Amino acid sequence: MNAAASLRTLKLTTLPNNVSKKRRRARWFAIRKELSPKRQLLLTIASFALPLGLWAFVSYTPFIWHPDVKLQISADRENVTVVYTAGDHVSKEFFPTIVSEVRAENVATLEAREAGQKPTQSGSRVRRANRKILRHIAPVAVTNDWIERNQQEDDTALYAVWQGLAEGSLVARSPRLSEENLAIVARNWELLSARSSVFDSKLLPEIPLEKLVPQGVLANPVYLPAPHEVLLKGWELFTEPPEGEETTMAQRYLHSLRIVFLGFLFSCLLGVPIGVLCGSYDFFSKLFEPFVDFFRYMPAPAFSTLLVAIFLAHDAPKIALVFVGTFFQMVLVVSNTTRRLDESLLEAAQTLGAKNLSLLRRVIIPGITPNLYNDLRILLGWAWTWLVIAELIGVKSGLTEFIETQGRWRNFDAVFPIIILIGLTGFFTDQILSSLRPRLFPWIPEASESKRGPIGRFFSWILDRSVYQAPSNRRG
Repeated sequence: MNAAASLRTLKLTTLPNNVSKKRRRARWFAIRKELSPKRQLLLTIASFALPLGLWAFVSYTPFIWHPDVKLQISADRENVTVVYTAGDHVSKEFFPTIVSEVRAENVATLEAREAGQKPTQSGSRVRRANRKILRHIAPVAVTNDWIERNQQEDDTALYAVWQGLAEGSLVARSPRLSEENLAIVARNWELLSARSSVFDSKLLPEIPLEKLVPQGVLANPVYLPAPHEVLLKGWELFTEPPEGEETTMAQRYLHSLRIVFLGFLFSCLLGVPIGVLCGSYDFFSKLFEPFVDFFRYMPAPAFSTLLVAIFLAHDAPKIALVFVGTFFQMVLVVSNTTRRLDESLLEAAQTLGAKNLSLLRRVIIPGITPNLYNDLRILLGWAWTWLVIAELIGVKSGLTEFIETQGRWRNFDAVFPIIILIGLTGFFTDQILSSLRPRLFPWIPEASESKRGPIGRFFSWILDRSVYQAPSNRRG
């Protein structure tokens, strides 16, 4: 063995460089040859890391592509109907216009104040306008954890924030206030403190305060938030309690799971038996498959109005749409799988005297079960693709209602976490089912460890630990 290994090593070291490179390349790109487990793991990681890295590269490299400015501080403008608030996106070309308009209003306010001109509006209207200006600092106060998110209209707390910024006891870290805005805060607080050291709406100045000059950072378009924004928003959606009687995100998620799995379950209960009969008997094949083949080309959403009329407007038509979207494909897939059963198994059983019912029960169904399991696993992924359309018919509900509402308000940082959640749920469900296959059908060669990817092996490892630890825990 040592001599053979030494000879092999000698041959490899004496190979020309171009030959060794070709062999290494062949190991990566050999046709119908499996890669080593390490290379499989590396490529699996790269499969997810490459799109995520591209997303991060585009989002965090300013000179690549940042056509928008995301507002961190915003102010209302006079005689303008469009109001931008903190978090809104504006184009880089338009942002300087907003800034210049607010600065022009502040200059006019200071000039009128120095000239001793009285405002044309009544004192109560000026106080209301000043109250709105005080609330422009709320997003900064929330980001720096000076107030809670539900205190953005708590004028007493915001009044204390203005005092802290003016006196220097509070220093904004994210976002940092510009020197211009710090000077505005100081001048405004001079007027505010002259009337009262604590908030009192009746004691607000009756002369206009200066507005904070808008600040912002370069950002992706609103439809492509940065990865960290999606992550933080997703954490917020699932951890913060809903306001009032709103549905929690966990309840929405469970509702969507119910729609998908019930629709798919009913599809299996009817589609699998019909598919097996079509694949086993030419009578049923000719009776059912022509119509099924015709019907599967009809778009399932076209029946949404009809389904609502039949099942009313709640969950029943949604489940029915998932059923319609998967049933007809399931019949054809299962019938094809049944036909592919090895003919020699049927001939051997018939030689031993098996009749039609025995062939179906003892040969066909056991023989196709491993491949049928794979078919249903793939078709379950098909069922997930109908979820969004299903939950939009009748009364909107579940995760889709949230996606549709947030998308309408252009809150795409809240849309992305839900889309990713749906994808992850389908992906991990498929991986778990794939890992269960070797345990359900250990006699099938394709279910060997070498045929599964690293994620499948990970779930298999978890299943192994649960299987082998459970008896030991009982003995303990």
